[in-house]
Order: sequence, then C-alpha cells, then structure tokens
Amino acid sequence: MKFFVDTANLQQIKEAHDLGILDGVTTNPSLMAKEGIQGTDAVMQHYKTICEMVDGDISAEVVSVDFNGMIDEGKKLAAIHPNIVVKVPMIKEGIKAIKWFTDNGIRTNCTLVFSAGQAILAAKAGASYVSPFIGRIDDSGWDGMALIHQIRQIFSLQGFQTEILAASIRNPNHIIQCAEAGADVCTCPLDAIMGLLKHPLTDIGLAKFLEDAKKFA
Repeated sequence: MKFFVDTANLQQIKEAHDLGILDGVTTNPSLMAKEGIQGTDAVMQHYKTICEMVDGDISAEVVSVDFNGMIDEGKKLAAIHPNIVVKVPMIKEGIKAIKWFTDNGIRTNCTLVFSAGQAILAAKAGASYVSPFIGRIDDSGWDGMALIHQIRQIFSLQGFQTEILAASIRNPNHIIQCAEAGADVCTCPLDAIMGLLKHPLTDIGLAKFLEDAKKFA
C-alpha cells in the first residue's frame, strides 16, 4: 500500500519525505487556503514546488463544476509536471471530464466518493484513482471501512485497474484497516502516519536497552 500525505504544508511534506516512506501527495482548495495560498498563480507555483520535492503522484484539484471549466483547469494543472494527477469531483460533469482526460492521456483522481456505485462509474470512465472518504462516512453513521472492502471486491472481480485511494483518514488504526481491506493507497495527515511509530512497549524496551548499555560504558 502506498502512503500519500494529505496536506499543502511544505514542512510536513518534507518531514514525510525524509522518513523515507512517502509515495505521493494529495491536496485540495481547503488545504491550500489553510496555508494562506491564494490566487491561481500562487496555487500553480505551490503545486510545482511540491512536485520538485516529491517523486510521486501529486493530486491537484479542479475547482470548476462544469465540463469545459474542468477540462481547461485540468489541462493547465497537468502541464505543471508529469506527476500531476488531476483531481475531479464525483458529479455528472466530473465523470464526463474523467473520460475526456483518460482519452487524452491525463491521469485523474475521482474525489468525494461515498458509495460503491460512484466508484464503479469513476472506474468505468478510466479514473487512475478513486477516493472514498471513509472518515466522513463514519461521521454520518455509516461504515467507511466496509466501503473500502466492497470497492476492493468489485474492482478485483471486474478487473478494474483504478486504484483505491482511501481518504479522510483520521488515525493510525484507519491506516492499518485500509491495508487489511486492500486499499492501494492511503492518504492522511502526517500525524496519523507518525502514529504508526508509537507503542508503549517499544518505549519501555528501548529505555531498558539504553539503561543496560550504560553498564558497558
């Protein structure tokens, strides 16, 4: 399973990259705004900077909701760097745009997916990635992880090549469950990834080893 970090913060991206396990980055307009990045030129430059930092797929989201607008934005985003994957919303016009991008050699990530039916449509249109938002599904009282299992079963049975990119990850346990469910990618905040490092027995064991090592000094 690939690890993407879900942020537009360059320091967090660098920290994840330096850890040696980073495969890519996902972003969205909300994450850009959180970093104070405003204006088309500034956003485009920020995507370019991220691409120069990370040798992996970088999801860059369109903000238009009409077909022509998405195509125009997507072409400009894809021109930034070969690693850019155009992030398209799961709406009717989005599916049409994904099909156009697929036919024209531009990779896509279908975002805001909340059902298996939506995932099927995205895969049929040729999306490179489909992004189920498991945390938000859990918030609504449904089971986000069950959706990952369902999409994995469908894609495997039907031979879809679209990768399942589990999004809206809230904690380290979500990451482990996504791996068990067969997600191809997990995108999450850096703190969720760093949480995988932690276990009290590791801390206790290390402290004991270091204490015993002092006896040989």
